[in-house]
Amino acid sequence: MPPFEQAVHGYLSHLYGPRACEIQRRLNQHITHFLSLAPFSSTGIDAQSNNAPSWSEKDQWVISYGDSIIDEDLPPLAVLSDFLQARLGERISGVHVLPFFPWSSDDGFSVIHYREVNTDLGDWSHIRELASHYDLMADLVLNHVSRESLWCVDYLSGSLPGRDYFIEVDPSTDVTQVVRPRSSPLLVPISTRRGTRYLWATFSEDQLDLNFENPDVLLEFVGILLFYLEQGTRIVRLDAVAFLWKRLGTSCIHLPETHTVVRLLRAIVDHVAPGTLLITETNVPHQENISYFGLERLPEGEPDEAHMVYQFALPPLLLHTLTRGETHTLQAWLTSLPILPDHCTYLNFTASHDGIGVRPLEGLLPDHERDALLELMHRFGGFVSMRSNPDGSDTPYEINITWFEAMRGTRRGPDPWQIARFICSQAIMLSLQGIPALYIHTLTGTLNDVEGVERSGRLRSINRRRWQRSELDLLLDSPSTPTHDVFHTLNRLLDQRRQEPCFHPNAAQWVLASAPELLAVERGPLADGRRLLALYNVTDTPFALGNSGEAVIQALDRHTWQALDPDNPWNAEGALSPYAVRWLVTYS
Repeated sequence: MPPFEQAVHGYLSHLYGPRACEIQRRLNQHITHFLSLAPFSSTGIDAQSNNAPSWSEKDQWVISYGDSIIDEDLPPLAVLSDFLQARLGERISGVHVLPFFPWSSDDGFSVIHYREVNTDLGDWSHIRELASHYDLMADLVLNHVSRESLWCVDYLSGSLPGRDYFIEVDPSTDVTQVVRPRSSPLLVPISTRRGTRYLWATFSEDQLDLNFENPDVLLEFVGILLFYLEQGTRIVRLDAVAFLWKRLGTSCIHLPETHTVVRLLRAIVDHVAPGTLLITETNVPHQENISYFGLERLPEGEPDEAHMVYQFALPPLLLHTLTRGETHTLQAWLTSLPILPDHCTYLNFTASHDGIGVRPLEGLLPDHERDALLELMHRFGGFVSMRSNPDGSDTPYEINITWFEAMRGTRRGPDPWQIARFICSQAIMLSLQGIPALYIHTLTGTLNDVEGVERSGRLRSINRRRWQRSELDLLLDSPSTPTHDVFHTLNRLLDQRRQEPCFHPNAAQWVLASAPELLAVERGPLADGRRLLALYNVTDTPFALGNSGEAVIQALDRHTWQALDPDNPWNAEGALSPYAVRWLVTYS
C-alpha cells in the first residue's frame, strides 16, 4: 500500500474502526474526482519535492471581511481586491477573506451554504480574482453549521443526509465537564417531527455542532475542502477545530480523534495540492494551542498536523507589555517557545475579527495582572466577553476592542504616545519568527465602533467596522490624520521586512535578556553570517542603551550594526526614544 494510502487507512481506522476500508474507498473517489478536474500546480507558496510547504520573508498577509471596505457601485469583494492591489500591492503576499458564504449569524461563521458565495459580496469569479493576485486563505467552518442550512432542514424532517449530521443529547445528561468558549447553554431545544430534541451547540443556538462520528460528515467536508482548492484557495483555516470531536464524560476539547482528523486533512492537502497550508484556529492556553503541530511525534518522524498555528498568546502578552511598560513576562514566554522544524511555523498577529483572547494568558500572567489589563481596556472603551466554567461560574474569555484604541495609553491612563506605542506593537509582531498577518482595521488604525455594537447587540462588532471606500481613501491621503500616519508607517515596515532575509520564518530567533524597559530579539545568523537585532523601548520615557543589560551590550559591542532603515541611522551612543523601533543588521 502506498504511504499516503497507508497513512489515511491508519487515521480512518482510529476514527471509525472496521468501517475504515469502505470509508477510504469513498474518500478516494473524492480525491480522484478532484485530480481529474484540476490537476494541482503550485502557485504562490512554493512546494518542495517532499510535499512540504516553504515560505519566505516576503510572506505577509492581510485579514479582512469581504465587505470591510465597500463602494455602493461595486461588489465588495471587487472593492477589496482593488484596494489591496492599489494600496498594498506586493507588500503583502496573502489575504484571509473571512467567511464569504451565505450565513445567518456570527458575521459569517454560521454557514448556510458551504459551496456558495454570499451574493451580497460577489461570486466565485471575485474569489478567484483575489486568488490570482494573492495566496488566498479561506475558512473551513467544520465544527458547526447554521440552523438555516439544508442539513438542518433534513434533520427536522428526518431525511437523509442531514438526519444523522447532528448530536442529540438527553437534556438530563451531565455535561459540566465540557470546556466552554461561551456562556450560552450547551444544549439547544429543537422542535422536530419526532418531538423536541436537544442538540449540541458549542457557540450559539444558531450554530449546531456536527457529528463527526458519522463518517458521512467527514466525507462531506473533504469534498468541501477539495472544492475550495479548486477555487484557488492556498491556505485553509480550520475554524474552532479544537471542539470537533465529542465524547461524554470528557472535556470534549483536543480529543485524540480531533488531532487525527487534522492529520487526515493534512495528509490529503499534502497529497493532492502540495504547497497548500493548513492552519488551526484554537484560542486556548499556549501549550494546548501548539499541540496542533504534532511535535510530540518528533524525532521519529515529521510533524504531521497543522503547517501553522495562530500565535494566540502574542496579542494579550503584547498588550500587557506595552501598557505595563515591562518586557520580562514577554521575554520569558518567547524564550520558552520550542524550536520548530522547517515545515512548521506560527501565524503572528495582534488583532483579528475576534477579540483579544484571554485564555492564552493562563499560566503566563497572574490573575491580578490579567484583571488590571481588563479594567484598563474598559477604561479605553472596550468590553470583555465571558465563558462558562464547569462549576457554573463565568470567567473572562476575550477583550473586545480595536487594537488602536487598546494602545491609547498605559496603566496611568491615556497619553500622547498612542501612535508610537501602536507602531511599536506592530513592529514587534512583524519581527518575530513566523508569518505576520495584519487585520484590515489594524492597517487603518480604526477606532472602536460602538454604534456597530449597539446595532448588532454583539460585542465583537466593536472591531468590525465597514469602511466606505471614499471615506477611507480621503483619510489615507490626508497627511494630518492618524489613519494616514498608521497606514503609511506600516507600509514602510512591510517594505523593509519583505526585503530582509533575516525575517525568513525559519531564521533562528534568540531573545536577549535585558532591562524590563527593553525588548531585544536577534534573528539569524544566516548561512552568509547576516544577522538582525531588533530593539524596542516599551515605555513612554527615553531609554539609555547603557542600561540595556549585559547580553544586549555585548551583542551591540560584538558587531558593527547598521540601521535597516537608511533614513534613521544607528547611533550606539544614543538613547532610544519612547516606543522606539530599531531594526539593525550586520554581516560580522
